[in-house]
Amino acid sequence: MTITSASSRDEKVFIDKFDPEAFRALARTAQAAGAAAARAGLPVTLVELVNLRVSQINGCAYCLRAHTRAALEAGENPQRLGLLAAWRETDVFTPSERAALALAEATTSLNGSARGGAAVAARDDLTDEQISAVLWVAISINAFNRVSIMSGHPVREV
Repeated sequence: MTITSASSRDEKVFIDKFDPEAFRALARTAQAAGAAAARAGLPVTLVELVNLRVSQINGCAYCLRAHTRAALEAGENPQRLGLLAAWRETDVFTPSERAALALAEATTSLNGSARGGAAVAARDDLTDEQISAVLWVAISINAFNRVSIMSGHPVREV
C-alpha cells in the first residue's frame, strides 16, 4: 500500500506531465487536424469557433481562454464570440460556420439523431474534405478538453 500525504492527495494530477509522449501524440493529432482544415480551405476563425463551441459544451475553462485568444488573434469579432453559445438563434454566422458548429455539437454530444443529421446537412455548405476536417478538429479539442478538465489546468487572470 502506498502512503500519500494529505497535501499530495490534494494536488492535481497533470496527466500531460506524467505521460508526455501521449500528450505529444494528442498535440500531433490536433496539428494534423488544423493542417487538414487549412488544406480544405477552412478559415482559422471557423476552426477556432469549433474549438470554442466544443469547449463551451464541455465546460473547459482552460481551453475556452486559450481559444478565445486564438480566435481574436485570427481576427474573429468579439461580438460574435459573445453570441457563440446561442449561434442557432442569430444570423451572424455564415452557412458554412453554422454547418461546422452543428457538426461540432454532434461530435461532442454523440447524440445519435443529431450525429447523422449534422453530417448530411453539412453537405449543403461544406465539402466532404471540409466535413472531415471539422470532425477531426472537434474530436481533437474534445480530447484536449478532457485532458485539461481531468488535470485541473489552472486558468489565471490576464
